[in-house]
Amino acid sequence: MIPAVNLKPLHWHPYITPVDVDQATPAQLDAMKVTPSNKKISEYVRTLVHDPESYTARTGLFNAIMYVEGGLDRADRELGALGASIVNGCRYCAVVHARRHAQLAGSEAVVSAIYFDRADVLGERDAAIYHFARRLSVTPSEATPEDVAALRAVGMNDQEIIDLIHAIAIFGWANRLMHVLGHADLNK
Repeated sequence: MIPAVNLKPLHWHPYITPVDVDQATPAQLDAMKVTPSNKKISEYVRTLVHDPESYTARTGLFNAIMYVEGGLDRADRELGALGASIVNGCRYCAVVHARRHAQLAGSEAVVSAIYFDRADVLGERDAAIYHFARRLSVTPSEATPEDVAALRAVGMNDQEIIDLIHAIAIFGWANRLMHVLGHADLNK
């Protein structure tokens, strides 16, 4: 039995002063309405909204990839995001998406296996998704038809595979954006 992982939330510290909501322009306030959660507007959102037009485009795309109904199961999208974030060295995103995967899956078993470097004990589908996320994140041009065939072999259809590729790819970008704009740690 693999022990459960204690994934304490991290705090992201911006390098650029976030927009003060009380001093935001009408365009910035309007852009912040598309945030994917019902939580407070994070420092990350307030940093990105310096450019409200690109923030709105980014968030619309992110929401369409990660929160759309149908296609690949949400837990599998989160597993793809987790694999990409680990490869890309984005601790903040890795913790967020590990927690979301565990919540959606109703278990920390997959996340524990990954964090304790025991991917060999994952079920076939989770192992195929995690392996593909890592492979596509390391060097996207080296992904092969065999990598896609491995996903089909565990029952994934073309729509699910495309959804997984989108989830992995957006984290290739999102992780790098987060790294350039700030850093994460346990300190508040």
